[in-house]
Amino acid sequence: MDVPIVLLQNTKLFVPVIHRDSRGSFCEVYSKRTLREFGIDVDFVQDNQSSSLEAGTVRGLHYQSPPFAQAKLVRVVRGRIHDVVVDVRRGSPTYGQWHKVELSADGGEQLFVPEGFLHGFITLEPDTYVIYKVSNYYSREHDGAVLWNDPDLAIDWGIAATSVHLSEKDASAQSFGAFCSPFVYAR
Repeated sequence: MDVPIVLLQNTKLFVPVIHRDSRGSFCEVYSKRTLREFGIDVDFVQDNQSSSLEAGTVRGLHYQSPPFAQAKLVRVVRGRIHDVVVDVRRGSPTYGQWHKVELSADGGEQLFVPEGFLHGFITLEPDTYVIYKVSNYYSREHDGAVLWNDPDLAIDWGIAATSVHLSEKDASAQSFGAFCSPFVYAR
């Protein structure tokens, strides 16, 4: 992994060094030591994988509230996505601000999303696969979502709302105005 790019507060984009030759490519996709060197000392406990059949599939904006809050390390193993994070830590100087970054299988980029951020993505190609490490186990009781296209957030997803593919959960998620964040900014 190369030196990360800080995007929004402690959200970091890692771009790997990819060694390519006539056979294909090789890169390091996870190193606890490298993450620690850049201030990420997270014990990831589970890997998750999603597959999306259609381009324009939106997954998010998701969170898990404490004590089951999750930090994530996200990467694409097939296809491309626009990955979105929103700072929802009460008291944060960037509360309610979002950032979008493209992740692709070819580029191998990885996005570190700390606890206290909403997370979601939209697929840019059909048959896209996303893998992400999480720092806590899933808890249905602590699972939540904020509406992906909430006008108060005004996220530029690059697609019309009528063209997206959504789960029922994401289509009926709460508005940002109704969201009472369980996260607090730690200075």
